[in-house]
Amino acid sequence: MSALSTLLDGLVDYAGLFPPAALPMDAAVRNYAAYRAGAQRGMLARFVLPAARLDEFVREASALEPDGSAWPLSVLAGPGDAPAIGAFNRAHGARWLVDTIEAKATTADDVAALAAAFGRLTVYVEIPVDDALSTLVQAIAQANLRAKIRTGGVTRDAFPAPEAVLRFLAECTQRQVPFKATAGLHHPLRGEYPLTYAPDAERGTMYGFLNVFLAATVLHAGHAPATLLGLIEERDAAAIVADANGISWRGLHASAAQVAQARARFAGSFGSCSFEEPVQDLAALQLLPPRQ
Repeated sequence: MSALSTLLDGLVDYAGLFPPAALPMDAAVRNYAAYRAGAQRGMLARFVLPAARLDEFVREASALEPDGSAWPLSVLAGPGDAPAIGAFNRAHGARWLVDTIEAKATTADDVAALAAAFGRLTVYVEIPVDDALSTLVQAIAQANLRAKIRTGGVTRDAFPAPEAVLRFLAECTQRQVPFKATAGLHHPLRGEYPLTYAPDAERGTMYGFLNVFLAATVLHAGHAPATLLGLIEERDAAAIVADANGISWRGLHASAAQVAQARARFAGSFGSCSFEEPVQDLAALQLLPPRQ
């Protein structure tokens, strides 16, 4: 496996239920089943859904033939949903297993409540990238949970500044807190893109998933945050060079072993309402992993 394949392996959590795709449950479930059987299934991770739609998910997913292994589910939930999620796993865990929780927190007490409710599951805590960032990342570290950053949305003001994204990554690196990202990462590289799928959609500057996860990788490998703002903002695919030995960006290098360590210990995944768009963009850049 090349270093780039390692970086991309299991990187995309499919969130087709959420904007801008906002698909109905039946379509999202069918898509995920097709992606699990598709040529680029190695890039696919979890199916993302709200706790309130678990029963609807079961109704639609039950119509499909089992594919031999349990679907991993990431559920948006709060502490009050813990009993229902436990019951879901007891009833359906052999076929569909909630192994990850995504939740929001704005205080250390919020973080503690999530740890108490879901301590046996992987929990990603979405936090604001503001003056409370350091305090909240510290609380997440103490609770042995994981952090989540919102990197965009369907309006221009939903995108944090590049400096804020880098600060989030640096705080997580310093405190050894694994992270995931969500929203606005459909494309490999930073650039100007439509913010929705509407024909007359407004365009805005969006982050690239290669930018964010390669920056996380080189941070985890020990490079200083001050050297990486340009990587967060990089738009030129030729500036990123990958082979079996590692991945380089303008003189900074992460070895294949460092890429593997970062993905295993630090850089989790990103939620995307499209799986096809990241795959198609990688193909256009001739960066698509070999068929698996």
